[in-house]
Amino acid sequence: PSHEWAIREADFIVHLAGAGVADQRWSAARKKEIADSRIRSGNLLVKALKEIPNQVKAVISSSAIGWYSPDHLNNPGFSEEAPAYSDFLGTTCKNWEDSITPVQELDKRLVILRTGIVLSNAGGALVEFKKPLMARTAAILGNGRQMISWIHIDDLCYQFIYAIENSAVQGVYNAVAPFPVNNKTLTLTLSKKCCGSFYLPIYVPAFALKIALGEMSIEVLKSVTVSSKKIQQAGFSFQYPTIEKALDNLIKSIVTGK
Repeated sequence: PSHEWAIREADFIVHLAGAGVADQRWSAARKKEIADSRIRSGNLLVKALKEIPNQVKAVISSSAIGWYSPDHLNNPGFSEEAPAYSDFLGTTCKNWEDSITPVQELDKRLVILRTGIVLSNAGGALVEFKKPLMARTAAILGNGRQMISWIHIDDLCYQFIYAIENSAVQGVYNAVAPFPVNNKTLTLTLSKKCCGSFYLPIYVPAFALKIALGEMSIEVLKSVTVSSKKIQQAGFSFQYPTIEKALDNLIKSIVTGK
């Protein structure tokens, strides 16, 4: 079978499988799909690496900052040692990471990247943030004070490459930019860059988000400040460390088509 050939021939495995967390409302069935798609694929990779002769040197697995609890007072940024939160995403992330951890027993180097909110023109959060701007409206969610630990799509890709190429990189790392911002700052910065001064800021109240999104609104309103220090101390340099640089690049990419 093709998957056996792939395992036999691979030098590295990058595990990104998982149903989109924000693609649909969180019904019981959807929550099960979100968790199972991550955990069962991790179990499958471990089983394949045990049973199929291979030369795989390392497994690089995605996880998410959903691992962490909401910010506590004066939180300087969660480090990788912080315990998993007890809610749906925290439990899912823990089980996701636990599912792939046994590859270490097979003498494979394991790197887990806990990914923040990815900013990309191809989909995800940035596309949603930009939709109200079509009507010249800057939609600030809730009170706008919730911290967003984000990362530019290019920096995320470079982190996966860095994890593959550097054998000293091992264990769990936060894949977030060094300077998180709150929702209001992100929204207004994006609005100014897209619309100049021709936009109207509005606050979308929490109750409206709960009606529209259901349980998923908890994540939209959750404040999570996450530290990038560990991956930086491992030698990784960000191309887009600030939200200004990241948005300038992404907006320029739309204009130039590059």
